[in-house]
Amino acid sequence: MAHIQCGRNVLRKLASDRSLTRSRSRSDSIANPMLFIAQGLRFRKLEVILTTSIDKLGKAGETVKVAPGYFRNHLMPKLLAVPNIDKYAYLVREQRKLYQREEEETIQVVAAPTAKEAKIKEYQAAAKRLDNACLVLRRMIKRNVDKSLSLNEVRAPITKEEIIAEVARQLSVNIQPENVYLPSPLATFGQFEVPLLLPKSIPLPVGKVRYTLDVKIRRK
Repeated sequence: MAHIQCGRNVLRKLASDRSLTRSRSRSDSIANPMLFIAQGLRFRKLEVILTTSIDKLGKAGETVKVAPGYFRNHLMPKLLAVPNIDKYAYLVREQRKLYQREEEETIQVVAAPTAKEAKIKEYQAAAKRLDNACLVLRRMIKRNVDKSLSLNEVRAPITKEEIIAEVARQLSVNIQPENVYLPSPLATFGQFEVPLLLPKSIPLPVGKVRYTLDVKIRRK
């Protein structure tokens, strides 16, 4: 029995020594500095220059850091980025200068028709306002030489300049003298249609040959 008990104690000691050896080897492997060096190589970032703008990464011409695999497998084959070295940086700067000039010229060419269309729309709205409005003017009745009243004639005829001034005051539209066709001043009471000579670029309403302005002269 003594031999059996001694054998059991020896086995227990061997088992405890093995477990201790395993724990030491594990702690040594975890604390090994070479493992951290390998991890540093794995997560190293590369500095690259973007040739085109990429969402959530950067704009064209910027220097960003990316994973080596992402640069090797995606960015470099599609020429979306180049390594951050002097010769590539110089080439990217020169290309950006050329592209910026082309973009500015394109913007200028596109902006010109837009401004012209906006002006045409503004002129069209003003012409429509003149065509639908009625300009009201008030004048005194003309007195004859014998001090009798001429019920149909005004004391001071209405000229083209007065019509232009009243259009600016009542309708908030500025027109030029060449836009109003009035051969002679309006000298009687009543309602008149004064033709408007507007540019041909302004389209006419449906069913109309030209724009007109309704002018009504009333007594004071």
